[in-house]
Amino acid sequence: MNEFLIFLGWIGLYAPMALGALGSTIGCAIAGQAAIGAMLDTESGYGRYVGVSAMPSSMVIFGIVIMFALNRTITPDVTPGIFVIGVLSGLVLLATAIYQGQCCACAILAAKAKPEIFGLSIVPAAIVEGFAVFAFIFALVVISGIPQP
Repeated sequence: MNEFLIFLGWIGLYAPMALGALGSTIGCAIAGQAAIGAMLDTESGYGRYVGVSAMPSSMVIFGIVIMFALNRTITPDVTPGIFVIGVLSGLVLLATAIYQGQCCACAILAAKAKPEIFGLSIVPAAIVEGFAVFAFIFALVVISGIPQP
């Protein structure tokens, strides 16, 4: 039983980074595909499109920080906290990165048709990022309650 708990602890430790990286990859790919399409149809603004398509990459950074905050000796006593915080925060990062990529793709397509709305068009992506930041901060606060063995 202890070996299984230790296994769950390692999953929880690695989950925020792994799931954040997976979400960032998917989100950046979604937005990047829109950026490539927009570049084919326009004569300028390429840097804006590429920059916006990279917005979902922040989720992997949040995941790395959570992983380092969770890093401690994995014992059966701390495993439940590490597992739950790691997996749940990782799932939030995964989902927000994907949805942020979709928001970025829409912003790119809208700005392609009407360049003057570029700044406003990325606001939904920033709002999605805000939810990830809430989960990130909450995870860091809750992690402080896990004892260091």
